This record gives sequence, structure tokens and C-alpha cells, in this order.
Amino acid sequence: MRFQPYRSPSTGREVRAVLFDTFGTVVDWRTGVGRQAAAFAADRGQKLDAAAFADDWRALYQPAMEAIRTGTRDFATLDTLHRENLDQVLRHHGFNPERLDAEALEELNKSWHRLPPWPDSVEGLAAIRRCYIVGPLSNGNTSLLLFMARNAGLPWDVIIGSDMTRTYKPLPTAYLRTAEFLDLNPGEVMLAAAHNNDLHAARKAGLATAFIARPTEYGPSQTADLVPEGDWDLTASSIPELAGRLGPEPVILQ
Repeated sequence: MRFQPYRSPSTGREVRAVLFDTFGTVVDWRTGVGRQAAAFAADRGQKLDAAAFADDWRALYQPAMEAIRTGTRDFATLDTLHRENLDQVLRHHGFNPERLDAEALEELNKSWHRLPPWPDSVEGLAAIRRCYIVGPLSNGNTSLLLFMARNAGLPWDVIIGSDMTRTYKPLPTAYLRTAEFLDLNPGEVMLAAAHNNDLHAARKAGLATAFIARPTEYGPSQTADLVPEGDWDLTASSIPELAGRLGPEPVILQ
């Protein structure tokens, strides 16, 4: 007996693993980081524009990885890059990192380990996991993704961090090495993401693709990634909806 999985129109292969972009697609980084930064400031008797702090920290994410993608810097984990960027963001918001306790700064940096899931994420992942391998395909390092999963209750089957692939999306090797770790053809892996550029890169690498709309990832004024910008295999407004579009409970073939 075997399950009859979803067949990707773009790859022509049956999907065996549905892997997820994590920041913004599965977890709400803006709310989570903002809430923890506001508490950090309040503990020190200061007020903070928490949403702006989260946005500013996140804005340094791609530039920090670009030096590694281009080979001008050796690989460093996302935890390391976040910690380096944190000092710059703190200064911008009126803090002097040199006068702050190192342990407190490290704890604030771990805000990214404690991000809340979107309300539909855990239910949707559990539904997809009944039929497919599920896990993150993220620029997060393994320990970050592990602690995030434990804090948020994310039911991953496997976690393959960027410190294992030694590269960052959207380079093709980030997608291809993840498939290799699972011993799968790239076309048997589906990337589910709320970001069209991530899906474009995944498709070029030979993966199946699914767009999940997260229209408030960047707050109420978000303008990007409101709609799918490609002929992705599947589109959905939530992870449970994606589970439904992957098909009903699989037919068992004798």
C-alpha cells in the first residue's frame, strides 16, 4: 500500500516533502520581535516604537547575508548576523549597546527563537504532516529553528538549517542541498512561502512551489507579496487551505 500524493504540474513529479519558508510564512516575526523589544526597553525605563524597531532589525537581514552569498565573507549563522545587526538597531533607537549587559543583549537577540506562529500555522502543518514530510527551508540556523519550533509548537519532521547547507537563499544551492539531505529529487520537494522572490528562486532550482498569502507580515501598510506573482503550483490564504489544496486524505492504493 502507498499514499497517492499531489503531483506538481511544474515538475511533473509527486511531492513527498512540503518545506516552508519560516520567517513571515509560518511565524509572525514583526509582532514577536516588537513585543520582546518593547519589554526590553520597558525594563530599562525607556519607551520604544516596537514595530519600527522590528522593521529596522529585519531590514538588515538581507544585506548581512549578501556578503556571504557573494563570497566576500565566510559563512556565519543567522544568529551571529542578527547579533551583529542588533547593535546598529539599538543605537538607531537611542540605546548604547556598550552600556548594556552582554547577557541581556544575547537574550534580546534570541527574540528570533521565540516568535509566535500565525494562528493557522500549527493546525495547518499538522494536517500536511499526515501525508507529507514537513520542515523549514529557511535561512535560520538549526538551533534557532529548533528552539523556535519548541517555543511555537511547530510539528516539523526534520530541521535542516542554513548552517547545514552552508548557504543562504535565494542561491540555488540552498534549495538543492536541502533536497539532497532528504535524498529527494528537487521536483519532489515543494517550497511553501509568502514571498514571491523565494518561490521564483525555488522554481529555478527545480522545486514545486506554493504561495501562502501573509498580507500583514510587514504591518497594515504592506505593499509587497499581497498576491502571487507567478504561476505557482498552488496558492492559498492559509496553511490549512494549502493542506486542502494538496488534496483530501490520500487514497491508499493496493
